[in-house]
Amino acid sequence: MTRLTRAEMRGRAQTVLGLIDPQELGATLMHEHLLWDIRTPAMRADPDQGPEITLCNCFSINYGRRKAFANYRLSDEVCATDELRLMAAAGGRTVVELSSGGLDPRPHGLVALARDSGVHVVMGCGHYVHEYQPGANHDRGVESFASEMIDQIQIGAWNTDVRAGVIGEIGCQAPWTDLEKRVMAGAVLAMMETGASLNVHPGRHPDQPQEVADFVRAHGADPSRVIISHIDRTIFDEDRLLRLADAGVVIEFDLFGMEQSYYSLSDIDMPNDAMRLRLIRQLIDRGHLERVVISHDICYRTRLTRFGGHGYAHIFSNVIPLMKSRGFSAAEIDAIVVGNPRRLLTFV
Repeated sequence: MTRLTRAEMRGRAQTVLGLIDPQELGATLMHEHLLWDIRTPAMRADPDQGPEITLCNCFSINYGRRKAFANYRLSDEVCATDELRLMAAAGGRTVVELSSGGLDPRPHGLVALARDSGVHVVMGCGHYVHEYQPGANHDRGVESFASEMIDQIQIGAWNTDVRAGVIGEIGCQAPWTDLEKRVMAGAVLAMMETGASLNVHPGRHPDQPQEVADFVRAHGADPSRVIISHIDRTIFDEDRLLRLADAGVVIEFDLFGMEQSYYSLSDIDMPNDAMRLRLIRQLIDRGHLERVVISHDICYRTRLTRFGGHGYAHIFSNVIPLMKSRGFSAAEIDAIVVGNPRRLLTFV
């Protein structure tokens, strides 16, 4: 397979269908899953995967009180295509798909979705958190991980000729494991070699995003091209939030559409969409408009419209109108959903 050169990539964005002019990206969701399997190895081995999803049980499943491991995976390309078409009808143009190693990445499936829906799909690469990584990764060094991610961007990912356009989501947890740190260090080397940006899945401790920011800066990364995901389930106080943004990284609020306060994965009170917008306003008032991106991080079937959820169109159909009613200017909205993603998805 042919390797793209840095010169060929510079100033371009890379979708699963190839390099494009970044101006074509348009309104972009920066963190989603279109075809995925987020079940842990133990969940996958459990013979009882729970009930099929119906209108009668979708709330209890989505709330997190009812066992339904089948909710954590989607391989139905027809369903995913239909969901993407709804997003496109609402004004969305591009989706960044971050089902990295351990989450069942399916490059050829993403190619089919992009062709059938007309939506640009940018694929991630690298590895998710420790628990999801294969045993062989435990003995690998930083250079090995870096080489793998460079190849995934310049040649093709997961034994295909489909190239990634961003690094991530690179998984870490609190406390951060040595394996995860080696993968992250490799990701920083891959950033510097390819000019791609890096998306990080931080651990759930409120200080872990700052730990990641300090780590990537110490390893030579340009913090303005490092995106810290899931801030809306991790940081809840203004001081930590502003300190993280002051460190130069990009802040990603990517759980839009999750409106309930109960969060089964951690003992927190999940903010709703209005509260997310208030936190974004704090960042803008501090001068950090260029450091904000948003998305839904859909990785449960019950969040798709087919299964009673809000779908990928939610930000375009509901959140942007809410932003306008809450005083966000057209320029601010454009920066968050078009300009910032375009900058981050352009190879430098």
